[in-house]
Amino acid sequence: MGETKKSEIRFSFTEKLKAYFKGAEVTSDGGLLAVRELDEQLGLTSMAEKYLTDKRQGKNIQHGITELLRQSVYSRLAGYEDTNDAQTLRNDPALKAILGERAMERGGSSENTIGRFEKEILTEEDNLVEMDKLLMKWIEKADTSRKVKEIVLDIDSSESPIYGNQEGGAYNGYFESKCYHPIFCFNAQGDCLKVKLRPGNVHSADGCMEFIKPILRYYVDKGFKVTLRADSAFAIPQLYELCEELGIEYVIRLKENNRLTEAISDLLANRNDKEKGIITLYKDFFYQAESWNKHRRVVAKVEHYPDEMFPRMGFLITSLIWCDNKKIVKFYNKRGTCEQWIKEGKYALNWTRLSCQRFVENETRLKLFIMAYNMGNFLRTLVLPEGIKHWSLRTIQLKMIKIGARLIKHARYYCLLLAETSISEKIFVCLMSNIKQLCPADG
Repeated sequence: MGETKKSEIRFSFTEKLKAYFKGAEVTSDGGLLAVRELDEQLGLTSMAEKYLTDKRQGKNIQHGITELLRQSVYSRLAGYEDTNDAQTLRNDPALKAILGERAMERGGSSENTIGRFEKEILTEEDNLVEMDKLLMKWIEKADTSRKVKEIVLDIDSSESPIYGNQEGGAYNGYFESKCYHPIFCFNAQGDCLKVKLRPGNVHSADGCMEFIKPILRYYVDKGFKVTLRADSAFAIPQLYELCEELGIEYVIRLKENNRLTEAISDLLANRNDKEKGIITLYKDFFYQAESWNKHRRVVAKVEHYPDEMFPRMGFLITSLIWCDNKKIVKFYNKRGTCEQWIKEGKYALNWTRLSCQRFVENETRLKLFIMAYNMGNFLRTLVLPEGIKHWSLRTIQLKMIKIGARLIKHARYYCLLLAETSISEKIFVCLMSNIKQLCPADG
């Protein structure tokens, strides 16, 4: 093939190098093909038509609801958090390949089309509810592949900074910022089962009963053994009573008060000295606050540090009667991984990028970010080969998804040449083999 001198770029530091802009043939997101294969094996985005309602009418509809959902989710997983990128990405070889055969020939959705999908179709009340059901169905697929029958759930809240005078944004004294205050529910594998966007000035436990009750009932009805963990912001009697009604174990942190402190006065009196080092003491007792309907078990942990005048103490309310005090504290401390997953979502996918004016549009965007996060987490926890199983979501994004590739068109098929840099052919083939061994989608 001859060279076109008009389009070549030359460099002063060497005469042996030429550059050409062939953007339509090159992609930086070749690794999305593996995620798409995982999606197909589990049948995730293909469920969109079953759950989401498309009220568009006319014969000129080019992009189906499944294709639109794929473009919204996959672009976020690749690091493109705004619909502004859709106009450029619609011709990206990797994105076109994962959307479907129609997109391979004619391209993905434009910025206007994907914008209408996210701001009009998905913001309808029925579709907002169905997105939660679709997300739980995704988790069910992953649970089936993991063959788990015991579930540990963590609920937590976080902040999402706002940009200007957005609907629902308000100052939060705890975070000391003007923000939204979303609530999350994760399982022990790092999947996000549900998210709810809330105004910035609500308490952490605001609406938590309506939020968590459907999830708890879902797993109880499926016959799972469920354990719930939460920090002291969710220490409300209604939550204890719900767990006890459904037969769910729980470990929840309690804020200290005078009565709790008095109950462990014997541990606090055990003063420390430098020769002894750190002294850790445990004690459990039954306690009933005025708002509780009965006595419940409380586990206390007290730590005496040589260089600190006052001991550190913490209290946990729990229904775990069979567990000793130290194991209960250790089990609760694993709740910290939930905070790490929230940070991963913030820094890898930038899911705090909720820049729409209307509250409902930002809630929809957050749910799309959660879908993208879960897609990446399924890849990480289900199919990553040995040697890279420890990779974080950010590392997966940078080293696996961001694989350079060149598209070559043949008469009957397309060929995508992947760059063998951070991911070797051996690792990629192993990854694809692991995907094919997963429990396939129904039907």
